Amino acid sequence: MQNILLPVFYLPPISWFSEFLNVENEVVFEQFESFPKQTFRNRTNIYGANGRLSLIIPIIHNGNREFKDTEMSYREDWQKIHWKSIKTVYQGSPYFEYYEDKLEKLFEKKEKFLLDFNIKSIEIVQNLLKTEKAYSLNEEYIKNPEEVNFREKFSAKKTSEYEMAEYFQTFSDKLGFLNDLSIVDLICNKGPESMTYIKSIKKL
Repeated sequence: MQNILLPVFYLPPISWFSEFLNVENEVVFEQFESFPKQTFRNRTNIYGANGRLSLIIPIIHNGNREFKDTEMSYREDWQKIHWKSIKTVYQGSPYFEYYEDKLEKLFEKKEKFLLDFNIKSIEIVQNLLKTEKAYSLNEEYIKNPEEVNFREKFSAKKTSEYEMAEYFQTFSDKLGFLNDLSIVDLICNKGPESMTYIKSIKKL
């Protein structure tokens, strides 16, 4: 067993779940880091009609820099926009109708803090995957933690470090396979086979 320190993402990429659900990993979530911009902490990537589509949660910039104190802005109804986008692109996928009601619950309540919302998204996905993985939250920010540090491991700007087998995606016949999208893409397209797929992922 190894302890790993994971950032808390919004409907995280498939690679994140390959580490989170690895039976050999004891997971600690990072909540005290300074909020970094342009990461999966407030964005998720789905497969839109024109390719990779980023859904971004707007943040209130009120001087709070710790992730646990980062608040979401509701000036625009991003929850409605995000859910409509997910529904539009995945309603033609094989399994969306089976998971639709549970996924929609993520966007029904207005959480104040991004951390709480992200954890809720992870718990909903665990429910869909029929798995329960325990985790803990860290108690302070440590620059060089004892755990294996994954805080900067999953980049929203670079190619994924994880090797994944191609699977059928809603628009892949037109635009090709897009690697390491949000876990939502995998679940809607692979359904009950998603856990087997996650376990097969290898790090490059």
